[in-house]
Amino acid sequence: MDDSTRQSGNAVGTTVAAVDPPPAVDQDAEIEPEDEGFGDLDSIPDDRMSSYTRSITSSVFDYPVEYGRRYHAYRQGTYAFPNDEPELNRLDLAHILMFKSIGYRLYLAPIRPETTQRILDIGTGTGIWAIQMADKFPHAEVIGTDLSAVQPEWLPSNVKFIVDDVESAWIDPKKYDYIFVRYMLVAIADWPRLIANIYDHLTPGGYAEFQDMDGLYYADDATYPPSSSLSLWNSRFVDACEAMGRTARPGPALEGWVRAHGGFRGVTHKRFKAPIGPWARDPHFKDVGALNLRQLLDGLEGFSLKVFCGVLGWEEGDVRELLERVRAELGEGGMHVMFDHHVVYAQKPGLE
Repeated sequence: MDDSTRQSGNAVGTTVAAVDPPPAVDQDAEIEPEDEGFGDLDSIPDDRMSSYTRSITSSVFDYPVEYGRRYHAYRQGTYAFPNDEPELNRLDLAHILMFKSIGYRLYLAPIRPETTQRILDIGTGTGIWAIQMADKFPHAEVIGTDLSAVQPEWLPSNVKFIVDDVESAWIDPKKYDYIFVRYMLVAIADWPRLIANIYDHLTPGGYAEFQDMDGLYYADDATYPPSSSLSLWNSRFVDACEAMGRTARPGPALEGWVRAHGGFRGVTHKRFKAPIGPWARDPHFKDVGALNLRQLLDGLEGFSLKVFCGVLGWEEGDVRELLERVRAELGEGGMHVMFDHHVVYAQKPGLE
């Protein structure tokens, strides 16, 4: 089993085994497509994984249901995507996607076990990254925070999950040696404030790392016309998120936000291409593309219904009709479309 998957059963027992990453890939080069499309979508592996929920308080679990999907209850309305089982499975698949995209690594910051004793995972989701980091850093305490208590119940002894809104005041005075923020597009209203809070809660010499995407799709060739249903859906989605005051394009802005804070040093930015669909000739991009297509297809409904209906004022039937057209286009495999993952890490200066 891929070491980045979340295991089910009586105990999580997830580990990060030694993985030989594939050869380095030139992320700046144009991705060369295959001569033919990729055929039937059913041929793409459907990595489904089950999850448990933690029992904290009844109010946390009083989840509202809209458009047939379940949403978080804590600070209701601050996050537009579902927290039900289909979405949790998709989040685990997205974890594998990002893990592979950046070279089969959980993180890029140059942190070391001997100096990393407390780790904070903001927006932990299913908790899969935090659990794997706890296995990799067995002597560190790993804290994961999220709006929903949807993480496994059986955990490594050095992992703890907390229901919290990271955009509220940070009352806990504890400091961390490493703070990790990933896949928070459409979740954060004030990124500079979040970055300031992260800086304040780092130990001297500690690292912060941000991994996020640019949600605006593109192609290196002419296979992705503005008239396509996918382009219509994507542009409307990005616009609706902006109207909500939450960007779907945090990735390319991360470096600027971190530098603008003024306190961090060694700010490092790396970009990774993520094709949508296994249309690339290169085996690395083909694998990433297959995973990306699967998670996009699984997430389309959850991404769209609350945003298109609640923000743009679309009728639910019209949204579902658009999504069917998008699925059909993606299934044809003719569009060489992709988006970019961005990774930015930086260090808080140490004590002189």
